[in-house]
Amino acid sequence: MSLKSFLAKPFARWRVARNKKYIDRPVESQEAVFQRLISKAKDTAFGRDHDFKSIRTYSDFVNRVPVRDYEALKPYVERIMSGEKNVLWPGSPAYLAKTSGTTSGAKYIPITAESIKEQVTSSKLALLQYIVNKGRADYVNGKMIFLQGSPVLDTAGAVKMGRLSGISAHYLPRYLLKNRLPSWETNIIEDWETKVEAIVDETIDQNMTLIAGIPSWVQMYFERLVARSGKKVGELFPSFSLYVYGGVNYEPYRQKFEDLLGRRIDSVELFPASEGFFAYQDTIENNGLLLQVHSGIFYEFIESSKFYDDNPPRISLAEVELGVDYALILSTNAGLWGYNIGDTVRFVSLKPYRVIVSGRIKHFISAFGEHVIAKEVEEAITTALAAHLEVRISEFTVAPEVNPKDGGLPYHEWFIEFEKEPDNSDAFAQALDQSIQDQNVYYKDLIEGKVLRSAVVSPLEKGAFESYMKSQGKLGGQNKVKRLSNGRDVAEQLTPYLVTS
Repeated sequence: MSLKSFLAKPFARWRVARNKKYIDRPVESQEAVFQRLISKAKDTAFGRDHDFKSIRTYSDFVNRVPVRDYEALKPYVERIMSGEKNVLWPGSPAYLAKTSGTTSGAKYIPITAESIKEQVTSSKLALLQYIVNKGRADYVNGKMIFLQGSPVLDTAGAVKMGRLSGISAHYLPRYLLKNRLPSWETNIIEDWETKVEAIVDETIDQNMTLIAGIPSWVQMYFERLVARSGKKVGELFPSFSLYVYGGVNYEPYRQKFEDLLGRRIDSVELFPASEGFFAYQDTIENNGLLLQVHSGIFYEFIESSKFYDDNPPRISLAEVELGVDYALILSTNAGLWGYNIGDTVRFVSLKPYRVIVSGRIKHFISAFGEHVIAKEVEEAITTALAAHLEVRISEFTVAPEVNPKDGGLPYHEWFIEFEKEPDNSDAFAQALDQSIQDQNVYYKDLIEGKVLRSAVVSPLEKGAFESYMKSQGKLGGQNKVKRLSNGRDVAEQLTPYLVTS
């Protein structure tokens, strides 16, 4: 045992125990965060516009601060970009994190010195919690790789700008700097395919122990390693013991990962975003993510089913219930106020508060009133794979087909890139459909009422999703394939890659 791993264990126990005092008093912790945020920002432009000086309670806040998306926040961000200070938070942000937008193109999310410190603290807590859970710290002895965007920042404007993953690269703990790969020279490569090949060059003969990144892009990295070496990844990296991921459900990829690895390894899920670090997997046994209640973020929730109602009810953490999908609303020490991040969560535990990410508030299929969400299609693919052990998939997405060319009943179309196709394609499609019916009573009623026919699986050529993402300028980094759409925008882009034989 190295000195580093020996010292890591008592430090991890101390740090996790320190965090537990907030986890054990979640409502009080949230109230303390709320009061500090309001007090700190009362003299900002936003605070003056919304009379923060008169806010005493959460009810006061709800009455003065409406829920906003990026479009509504954008005028304030533009003032920051022009060099104005004390707009959303005292002073100027340390960075503006550039993320992909929808209606507004690129979005620029403020990151302050306080918020980036909390992001780093929460990510460290996740890894320290793993050490406590396992009772060992083997991974700290080897090399670690974080598949991320370029750390080069744009310094032309009043505030530095970059991708969150690139910004985070500047904040790796000092004691891990010698362990980190890839090199700076490789990390700044913008073209993803070139970057992956360079990462393979640098890591193929190293003692890799921890690998982090979005599953689809880590899978690409593993495939390149296997192609280059002719060996399983687990054979190349015998000490590789921990995979860390966030933003995408790992389960649909797990079997393919294990095929590439040649064995099973531990994984830890995180819930980070440019807007903040919200939760992490604190136990090995379950997939619920421990909500961070004392990290500079005040949480509000709106039931997804009521989100588009006029004036939908907003509730605090004290009022949430198990099993309900909520739109996640944030106020943060980066100057976001009543901000709709777009993610939906579902609580799986209230003591302590643990969530799963159930989807995106704008990502659903409800062409016929069924309101199928991402969590349901991900559960369906996981269930179908468990029933058809021969099947391996690379990626998938789902869209409604409202006007079938054959003139028959409409259906949900599953575009799946198979590594290994099912022995019985009809049975696999039926397993997907049955799982959605089991989870969603509205969908079941539409099937039984013969408004919809059962799901249709449309296999795609190998490399289809990689080509599609490349065509959209979203290959690699933190970019993710949409799990489902309420229209045919993604479906039409994937049609050229349909298997025709």
